[in-house]
Amino acid sequence: MPKRLLRRLMLAKRRALTPAEVAGHSLRILQSFIASAEFAQAGTLALYAPIHNEVDTAALQCQSLLAGKQVLYPLVDGSTLTFKVIRAASDLTNGAFGILEPREHTVLLPPERIDLFVIPGVAFDLAGRRIGYGKGFYDRTLHALEGRGRLVGFCYDFQLVDEIVGEPHDVTMDLIFTETRMVRP
Repeated sequence: MPKRLLRRLMLAKRRALTPAEVAGHSLRILQSFIASAEFAQAGTLALYAPIHNEVDTAALQCQSLLAGKQVLYPLVDGSTLTFKVIRAASDLTNGAFGILEPREHTVLLPPERIDLFVIPGVAFDLAGRRIGYGKGFYDRTLHALEGRGRLVGFCYDFQLVDEIVGEPHDVTMDLIFTETRMVRP
């Protein structure tokens, strides 16, 4: 299925989720991730602020901060992303595309110094390929880090498909969590 059509289909399915479904599925995904060795070993963790019924990461932010982990969020910087440390939810403010981003005063950390990146997607496949919103921010920013066990995708079961036709610039995930399973491509 062409990316554009798959993106449209998945976004429509995700928009149809009720708040209770988003909360329930998100909780199961986060519980599985928090129980993973990858989470336990990570000292620094880059999260995303969810939009349009993406898997909610708010509880993961809280759990990570309580565990003494350094938590970062992306900030749109031209055509790429930079990642800045937050110490509380109040360190986030509305940014590009209406997505929460770190405030000006927060500290920048280069991607090479971040242990794990939790990445949203519109669709993922069993080989770790991902379709985002089509802007390419994560692809451009994290291409050098793929295949190193640091890129984690969060999605709902219906967003995980058998195969996505990838392109050379697409970043592949090292691990994918849904509400019912964990996939290691």
